Amino acid sequence: MHAAYCGPGPRHRHHRHRGFGGEGFGGFGFGPGPRGRGRKARRGDIRTAALLLLAEEPRNGYQIMQEVEERSDGVWRPSPGSVYPALQQLEDEGLIRSQESDGRKLYALTDAGRERVQERPDDATAPWEQMSGDVSDEAHQLGRLMREVAIAFGQVMHSGGQAQLGQAREVLSTARRDLYRILADGEPESEG
Repeated sequence: MHAAYCGPGPRHRHHRHRGFGGEGFGGFGFGPGPRGRGRKARRGDIRTAALLLLAEEPRNGYQIMQEVEERSDGVWRPSPGSVYPALQQLEDEGLIRSQESDGRKLYALTDAGRERVQERPDDATAPWEQMSGDVSDEAHQLGRLMREVAIAFGQVMHSGGQAQLGQAREVLSTARRDLYRILADGEPESEG
């Protein structure tokens, strides 16, 4: 019997920062929004993504998570709690096999796994393309800018003195108010 990945227990659960780089935030790690995140990943999406990535080359679970995030332009960030159970299930089904390499489990397709990938229609889009296609280029640029702001915020938190922290608080408070004001003002009516 295989041990299931349980992740952190309820008393030791680690919450990602909801504000800077964690889950949410409109598909960029920045909170849910009506237009931001795109569609939610279905249970089979990570299985399909893993099979497609392993068809290219053997990878470990962490590399699969990184590739999915990169190929979806940061829109889809699968968690270890979704990736490792999916890999275990694929291995149990005989579609992939694992071996130890440099202290990590490296996964590769079996012949049955290669057949499964070849059965996909040629015009079928990869799950990461479906995810990233739901978010506009403008939203991607805003997400990238927000990540840059988060990095700058982290540097101020790490290296800034009390006066600088106070200035940073004011900048962020003003930005938050201005963003809500944009929503409150609504969409400008087009002339025509």
